[in-house]
Amino acid sequence: MGQRFPLTIKRLGINGEGIGYFKRKLVFVQGALPNEVVVAEVTGIKPNFLTAKVHRLKTPSPDRVTPRDAYAGEVGGFELEHLAYPAQLEFKRDVVRQSLEKYQPKGFRNYLLKPTIGMTDPYGYRNKAQFQIRRATDGHVMAGLYQERSHKLVDLETCSVQMPATMAVMRTVVNLLEELDVSIYNEKKHSGLVRTVVVRVAAGTDEVQVVFVTNGTNFPQQADMIDRLQTAHPEVVSIMQNVNSERTSLIWGDDTYLLAGKPQIREVLNDLQFNLSARAFLQLNPYQTVTLYAEALKALDLSPDENVVDAYSGVGTIGLSMAHAAKEVRGMDVIDDAVKDARENAALNDITNATYETGTAETLLPKWLDEGFELDALVVDPPRTGLDDQLIRAILASKPKKFVYISCNPSTLARDLVKLTRQYRVDYIQSVDMMPQTARCEAVVKFTRI
Repeated sequence: MGQRFPLTIKRLGINGEGIGYFKRKLVFVQGALPNEVVVAEVTGIKPNFLTAKVHRLKTPSPDRVTPRDAYAGEVGGFELEHLAYPAQLEFKRDVVRQSLEKYQPKGFRNYLLKPTIGMTDPYGYRNKAQFQIRRATDGHVMAGLYQERSHKLVDLETCSVQMPATMAVMRTVVNLLEELDVSIYNEKKHSGLVRTVVVRVAAGTDEVQVVFVTNGTNFPQQADMIDRLQTAHPEVVSIMQNVNSERTSLIWGDDTYLLAGKPQIREVLNDLQFNLSARAFLQLNPYQTVTLYAEALKALDLSPDENVVDAYSGVGTIGLSMAHAAKEVRGMDVIDDAVKDARENAALNDITNATYETGTAETLLPKWLDEGFELDALVVDPPRTGLDDQLIRAILASKPKKFVYISCNPSTLARDLVKLTRQYRVDYIQSVDMMPQTARCEAVVKFTRI
């Protein structure tokens, strides 16, 4: 620990860290870029690799740029902000390639990996700020994110990847928490009230929702907070309280209450309107979401007489954006509130050929097929953990002739492809940069049934 040595960085790893070799041992160096020569300082020793930080940069990369955020390298969400954007886009295609090489699904060396689709302006895109709230030793209220692999909170007063409206509302909330002397959560003692504040903006309508995640229901300054927040920001049309009294690192509790305004805000994507409740999932980048869904629809190439199933449907954003091109859309999700939102969103947009049920895809898909439903096309958009094994078996058993996989994690995608390529050929993988300045990568996979 603490040893220093010169190191040439060969490439970036899947989490955006520089990778080099010291005496044939793999070294991961946070903040280092390919082709740079650094003096690395060892911060961790494992049997098969070392972790290190940059003690001194000897030869910088021509792709190194100055980050806009002082927090870059401290907290998540900025880990590639020191890398020029064209190089970020190439890295994200390479992340897919690295994952394929690790798991080696059938025919992976022949897959067409299309260039990553990026943004014209890769800043100001995040529609949700989900910040921890803590009180500093000097008494000031802080709102931000934890440092990597720690519980030390970094107070984020600015954040260039957030939509400006999320940060403006967040800083007002922080000031009001301080002025009204609201009880703030203490993690060590598991005492105090306000744990987390979530601010979400609908880019299509400019409506804002604020959620106070609290360690208990009693909120004495609630009336003053609501009045002053809505006076300062008339765009805040929904104020909610979510109660999480557990000793846990999870953000959300089970119970959510309306404090003021309406329980949902309305977003517009592809000229479709979507009502979003507090816990409803929506991609963090509404601008690239439109691009992502367009790529999925292009890959499915639906005809008007075909039925499509939208697994992991959430509030219906994917399925409803495809309804105009299909005979029938069916979607499912395990979160009942999301299914209710999806049904409401179908009605909101006068879409009559889309239905949604609560349950897992691996349960509902065979049930629908047994009832005589004809499955022509399938789109899956699973969480970072990838597809459930039972769902993969259901897909291979039902054999939809058209199949598209939207992935937010190249590693679990490559793992799932090992099984899926038993019956499907990968036509291409189109990476889409949903989260510029980070190592995260989304991808659309087009399959052809063998």
